[in-house]
Amino acid sequence: MSNSADFRTRMTSGAYLAGTFVKTPSIEVIDVLMRSGLDFLCLDAEHAPFDRASLNTCLALAHAKDYPVLVRVPSGSPENLLQALDAGATGIVVPHVTDAATAARIAKSARFGHGGRGYAGSTRWAGFGQGAMPDLLEKSARDTIVIAQIEDPEGVEAAEAIAATEGIDGLFLGPADLSVAYGKTDQSSPELFAAIERVGKAAKAAGKAYMTFVPNAAKAAELTRFGLTVFFIASEHAWMLAGAKAEVQGIRDLEG
Repeated sequence: MSNSADFRTRMTSGAYLAGTFVKTPSIEVIDVLMRSGLDFLCLDAEHAPFDRASLNTCLALAHAKDYPVLVRVPSGSPENLLQALDAGATGIVVPHVTDAATAARIAKSARFGHGGRGYAGSTRWAGFGQGAMPDLLEKSARDTIVIAQIEDPEGVEAAEAIAATEGIDGLFLGPADLSVAYGKTDQSSPELFAAIERVGKAAKAAGKAYMTFVPNAAKAAELTRFGLTVFFIASEHAWMLAGAKAEVQGIRDLEG
C-alpha cells in the first residue's frame, strides 16, 4: 500500500495496483477497506449517494490515515473537481471525456493557475491554513492526479489526443458504458476489445497510466496484455453480496 504522496508515482510507473469503488458513504466502510491491503479507494460520487457532507467525512478519515483516495466526480465541472480536491482527495476520475479540449479543461480546473482551481489555504487538503503558498502550489503540481474516463466512442477516437494532453495522468477505460454506446448488451464484443487495445496504445505512447474496472482479479489477468496496470475491482457492494451468497449456499448444501 502506498501513501497519498507517492501514489501518483506508483500509478504512472507501471506497477500493478488494486483498488475498488466505494458506493456507501460511510466512514466504517472506508475504515474496513483501508485495512484490506488495497492500494487505493475510489469514492463513486457519480453513481452512488455521496453528497458534499458525506464526501467530506469519508475523505477526512482517509486524509488522516494518509491513504490514497480518488473521487469519481458526477461530472467534470470546476465545482465538482474543486470540492473533491479541497476536501482531501488524492485525485479525481472524470467521466465521459470525449476530446482533448475537455481533457485540457479538467486538467486545468484541477490545478492552480490562471483560470484553474481556485486557491484557498484554509482547506483540509491545504492543512487548514498551516501550509505556505509556495509549498502548496508545489504539492498540487507534484501529487494531484487527474484521470480521464474513456467510455464513449468519441473518446476512443480521440484517445491519442486525450492521452497527450498535459495534466492528464491516466486513462480509465469504462467497459460497461462503452459497450452500451456500441449498442451491445454485454462486454465481450470485438468493438470493445478493439477500443481497449487502441486506448492502451495511446496511454503507452504518452507515458500515462492505463486502468479499468474489473469484477475480479481473474479478469484483470486477462486484460494485462492490453497494457492495463491499475484495476478498480468491483465494489464493497459486490464483495458483500458475493461473500453472503457463498456462505448461504454453503448452508443450503448441508441439506444435501
